[in-house]
Amino acid sequence: MLNRVCQILSILSFLMVTSVIGTGWLGYKYVTSEQVKSKFMNSILAEVKGILPNVLDKGLPEMTGPSVGVPKGKDWTKF
Repeated sequence: MLNRVCQILSILSFLMVTSVIGTGWLGYKYVTSEQVKSKFMNSILAEVKGILPNVLDKGLPEMTGPSVGVPKGKDWTKF
């Protein structure tokens, strides 16, 4: 009787492990597919297109801040 219960539990455990591994593999294949990548890219680009016109309406600045000097010689190692 105990042997039969152990066999059933072993079979159930095997089925659970294989289903978890199979689901993980299918999920990975779905997420890395080109269709999902293009879907995410299209949704991101739609959001960016909605934001950009508002930023560009303000106009570009005529002048920016002063340039930052570049260290010469061995002074660059201090950074």
